[in-house]
Amino acid sequence: MSTTNTGVRTPDAEPDLLYSEEEEALRAAVRDLLGDHCAPESVLARVESDTPHDLALWKLLADGMGLAGLLIPEELGGQGATHREVAVVLEELGRSVAPVPYVASAVTATEALLACADAELLRDLASGRVVAALAVALHRAPGAAFPTARLEGGLLHGELTGIADAAAAGVLLVPADDGGLYAVNADAVTVTPQLSLDLTRPLATVTLAGAPGRRLGAADPAVRRALTAAAGLLASEQLGIADWALTETVRYLKERRQFNRPVGGFQAVKHRLAQLWLEVVSLRAAARAAADALTTGVDTEVAVAVAQAYASPAAVHATEEAVQLHGGIGMTWEHPAHLYLKRAKADSLAHGTAGAHRETLATLVDLQAP
Repeated sequence: MSTTNTGVRTPDAEPDLLYSEEEEALRAAVRDLLGDHCAPESVLARVESDTPHDLALWKLLADGMGLAGLLIPEELGGQGATHREVAVVLEELGRSVAPVPYVASAVTATEALLACADAELLRDLASGRVVAALAVALHRAPGAAFPTARLEGGLLHGELTGIADAAAAGVLLVPADDGGLYAVNADAVTVTPQLSLDLTRPLATVTLAGAPGRRLGAADPAVRRALTAAAGLLASEQLGIADWALTETVRYLKERRQFNRPVGGFQAVKHRLAQLWLEVVSLRAAARAAADALTTGVDTEVAVAVAQAYASPAAVHATEEAVQLHGGIGMTWEHPAHLYLKRAKADSLAHGTAGAHRETLATLVDLQAP
């Protein structure tokens, strides 16, 4: 890999898709914590309750491990890490379908605040004391238009729908029609849950009826930066989901027997698993390339578009196969396979569909339709 004297990758160098020793150590620590505190049965129990967010787990991740502030500079109380480390964390959170507002607060909201250089809120997010959410619908793609609140007499009015993890947020970052991004205390708005396919990442409608807000900066560049990072890093979460689906399906098919032999020994099943393996390793390459591009700033929009164009169908296919190849048990509510399928389906719409990202990619590389 070609680098400068400071270790930064040069524009003509290939992306670094490998995991460093530090990243693998981070993975092991996060996986151990999730193994102890985010078992499938506990996730199932939580999504059936009135409190789908596991705030105790969030406190362990944010307070105990400092993961909420990975992208925040050390001088503001964060870890000063890169998107590569965040990607590793998201792989493990995806593998556990952890019901925590990590993408919303530690990625999307954090990137928006970094764009606005708001030290006060960044310190709060880094400490884990505050959870923030960007009040832009989860399905909005980077660069797409987004609804705004109406600013009248210094107060915000309006209704914003499809906001991920708004119920867990203490602060909402609200774009307004004057072009500004405002920090609004959650106590000043009404958050109404929406029916969500993915029960581990609930959506809500945020209603502002004369809510006061503090102007942070310009909304357009902050939202674009936030959604670009979220879309690119979401591919790592989708990788974790797909990897779980493949690993658990292979394990099950080694144990499940029909006609006195393991189901995984049948040739047709082997072919399906081999295809899944190819898709998962290709997804890993795309997700790692996006994380590396976000870290280095080289070909970021292209890498993010490629990652999302591939990640969504790959994760959905892996989880669909997991449900089907688990047979009858895979169709039950008690088995966690449906949680992964729903997260994969919901993620396929988050921050732009695969088709939308393919269109973006075609424009970026000047590939015109015939």
